[in-house]
Amino acid sequence: IRSGAWTPGMRVPSENELVEAFSISRMTANRALRELFVEGFVERVPGVGTFVKEPPARSSLMELRNIAEEIEARGHRYSSRLMSRHRVTANPAIAEEFETGEGQDLFHVIIVHEENGMPVQLEDRYVNAAVVPDFMEQDFSATTPTAHLLQSTPVDELEHTVEAIMPTPEQQRLLHITSLEPCLTLHRRSWSRGHVVTVATLTYPASRYALYSRYKTSARGTLSE
Repeated sequence: IRSGAWTPGMRVPSENELVEAFSISRMTANRALRELFVEGFVERVPGVGTFVKEPPARSSLMELRNIAEEIEARGHRYSSRLMSRHRVTANPAIAEEFETGEGQDLFHVIIVHEENGMPVQLEDRYVNAAVVPDFMEQDFSATTPTAHLLQSTPVDELEHTVEAIMPTPEQQRLLHITSLEPCLTLHRRSWSRGHVVTVATLTYPASRYALYSRYKTSARGTLSE
């Protein structure tokens, strides 16, 4: 499966076929298929068989990427649902995130991003209204917040925090998952010319998305000498 010899959707040999092909016990074949299922490599269709599972989509951890472009680059269909759009006043916790005083004007949007109609990311974003005054005028069915922010404001610093969480009832509803589906959250702050431009919490169902990074390092494994 890792080499690509068995592609997504391909039927995996049954326990009996594995026993015969590799001269192993039925218990070993059963355990192998069970572990592949638990680790997300295969899916089982009752009465039909076991099939190679489509690998989870990946999003860059180190860079700002437009999720619509990532999905379309995989040859899949991107869509989104705008759940909330408001102008708000920063409370003490949000004001601290923006490194400013209480009462600052902010824009707040909640958007569900979908791949082939399946929710893959829940975006909960605050934007500095003084830095990006036209943010709320955008049609977020035609563009993403990330795309607009990259076009309108140069980014010179990023902060990322990743956590594993169990979803709240509201997250379960918006992402179409159960209470047993773990999620990854990427909490991101970005700066431009010394000001915090946006604070976003991006939540991904763990079975549908993975976060990754790849970059050059020194011989000691650090980012720079």
